[in-house]
Amino acid sequence: MEKFNEVKLAKELIKFPSITPVDAGVMKFLEKKLKKLGFKTKIIEFKEKNFKPVKNLYAKIGSKEPNFCYAGHLDVVPPGNLDDWTVNPFKPSIKKGHLIGRGANDMKSSIAAFVSAVSAFVDKSHDFNGSISLLITGDEEGDAINGTKKVVDYLKKKKEKINFCLVGEPTNPNKLGEMIKIGRRGSLTGKLIINGIQGHVAYPQRANNPSTTIVKILGEIKNISFDKGTKDFQPTNLEVTKININNSADNVIPKSAEATFNIRFNNKHSSSSIKKRLNKIFKKICEKDKSKFKINYRVSGEAFLTKPNETTFMIQNIIRKITKIKPKLSTTGGTSDARFIKKIAPCLEFGLVGKTMHKVDEAVSLKDLKNLKKIYKNILQNYFK
Repeated sequence: MEKFNEVKLAKELIKFPSITPVDAGVMKFLEKKLKKLGFKTKIIEFKEKNFKPVKNLYAKIGSKEPNFCYAGHLDVVPPGNLDDWTVNPFKPSIKKGHLIGRGANDMKSSIAAFVSAVSAFVDKSHDFNGSISLLITGDEEGDAINGTKKVVDYLKKKKEKINFCLVGEPTNPNKLGEMIKIGRRGSLTGKLIINGIQGHVAYPQRANNPSTTIVKILGEIKNISFDKGTKDFQPTNLEVTKININNSADNVIPKSAEATFNIRFNNKHSSSSIKKRLNKIFKKICEKDKSKFKINYRVSGEAFLTKPNETTFMIQNIIRKITKIKPKLSTTGGTSDARFIKKIAPCLEFGLVGKTMHKVDEAVSLKDLKNLKKIYKNILQNYFK
């Protein structure tokens, strides 16, 4: 059976310019590698109107339970200005003990480390008591419509059982071993439009200025004290991200004003409870100002927490043993595909150091990559003991 080197495989994956949601052939490449290890594989392409089609890969070795699943993504963000890079982002190079290229950090190298760990594990344990699967998407950095969300629905329909899932996102702020993610805050985006009555600024009594109303509303919602946080989560927070009044004249009271805001909320709330609270404020202020409002919400995910159990502590101990750092169990940061997977299996996240993700000269330390492979291999050995 072929054994894979994590650095060589990471370089091979980085060479594919799989800028979300473009596949560029990377799924087919990884599928061939997994087949060599004995995995049964399926590339699943999902399509939805107004969104680009996305290829996803589900692969499994073994048929018994328990099933240990690794989840990740092969799509990457655009590299930006190529002249700012010291290397071609899709021709990976090694400099000063680091592998540089787009996806080196987020998260092609993590996938390479896990596949390499599986190849070493299966080589020693042909008849291990269980099964290993990989859920790899090409739609994590983009709309996340045709990716993991739909693969999870597909697995539910197929009655495919996952007992535990490890998501390989870069979870560590500065050093490998610092942080395991055991949950994520929810994310709710609102686009608010206030409609008033257009008029001349010299005759405000003949108009109804929507900017006055939107300023009042934004002031009130920004000052909401949702909560003080919990043992596991930061306090819920609202940020206004856009304010727009499309008005080219300085002597005209505009007809409408728009604002966009985002709320990162903990598990004391649901998106629907927050919507109800905000809608009451919009209604109250608009009725008083005789304005009308329109609100469009988009929920990226609800807050969730995977309660630590023996698998969590086993993983924490392995990380501590290899890195000499006891990882913090955290729920900080943005959303990840764990928000979809938690519907079918308990999951946590652990991967590389996220310091350079999405940046120019994105890089991974070769020492970290070697240690991550070691961590993943040890996790498999202990999980299937």
